[in-house]
Amino acid sequence: MAHYRKPLAVAAALNAAIFIVEAAAGFQARSLSLVMDGIHNLSDEIALVLLYLAFVLSEGVSRKLLRSANVFNSVGLIAISGLLLWQAIERFLHPVPVQGAVAIVVGIAAAVANWGVAQLLYQPGRNNAAIRLAYIHNMGDVYVSIAPVAAGLLIMTTRYSVFDPIIACGVAVWIIVSTMQEAFESREQLIWPEKVVCGHSEGQERAAAS
Repeated sequence: MAHYRKPLAVAAALNAAIFIVEAAAGFQARSLSLVMDGIHNLSDEIALVLLYLAFVLSEGVSRKLLRSANVFNSVGLIAISGLLLWQAIERFLHPVPVQGAVAIVVGIAAAVANWGVAQLLYQPGRNNAAIRLAYIHNMGDVYVSIAPVAAGLLIMTTRYSVFDPIIACGVAVWIIVSTMQEAFESREQLIWPEKVVCGHSEGQERAAAS
């Protein structure tokens, strides 16, 4: 399983950096769309750490960790997005000044980093539903991270900070819908995951049996 542990560990480390930078910059710039993207990455971070541990610990514990990772990548993410959607609506009714330049720079950096995380998860995700869900989320994060960039550009162009909560609302709805769709399509594997194996192991077992 070493070839799974390494990409998961690197992906978790890179994703942690994304969350820390986005959260700190988002609060400083008062950008709700940036904070939302950062918290979204926090949910992914918890799931990635649990996935990594699932490939290190025993089979029984691993299954429980996989289920926990799936919860953080589905139910937890939907709940967080719902809370931030409510905050975005409140911010829309009562706009506050937002530093658009910070949202642009950090959003672009986050999009590039999220793409890197997704590439680390691509190969392992071909043989594991839980990792595939994390991969799909991080690919989606590439586009979600562009949202703060768009908000920053609109704010700097028009001087209207209301674009930040409007785009934050759109991001929240997209996260909720896409997460529910993936969770429904993979519900059997996500709720009752098989033992933690990989395609390499399965292929070796079939070769030995033949």
